[in-house]
Amino acid sequence: MELSRIERIVDKYFEGETTIEEEKELQNYFSSTEVAPHLMQYVSIFKHFEAARKEHSNLETPIFKNPKTQKRIGKNNFYWVSIAASIVVVLGIGLFYMFGTESSIKNNELGTYDDPKQAFEATQNALNLLSNNVNVGIESVQYIDEYQKTKNRIFRTVPNPTSEF
Repeated sequence: MELSRIERIVDKYFEGETTIEEEKELQNYFSSTEVAPHLMQYVSIFKHFEAARKEHSNLETPIFKNPKTQKRIGKNNFYWVSIAASIVVVLGIGLFYMFGTESSIKNNELGTYDDPKQAFEATQNALNLLSNNVNVGIESVQYIDEYQKTKNRIFRTVPNPTSEF
């Protein structure tokens, strides 16, 4: 093999521009005993690739890839799985209605009142709580607005350091 051709192919290889045939040619060259001294640094790389290829090709195919031993789920199994899933869904719905709605039947838990005065007082309490929370939020926004005004005053009065040069 021509040494200058091998050097060009090595350069192309590390640029990622080689073809499969050129890579096989490099593999053959670096597996031989006649490697140029300045290319000896690449021998270990190509030996590693060869060892990895051999190791990969020696792996046995897994059992689930073998069509002869692959277990299939038949129609009978699918039928029983469907029945089991249906039973679980029906039990879940039944338990929800038995235990879930029983505790929420009480009027006070639903938020309803028989006495209009109690309903009015509960509504006033809820609206006062809402009003207090909104007022706290508005005060926070006012602080942000004051911060923004102060920041604008500070940054407008400071001279630009790059303009002095």
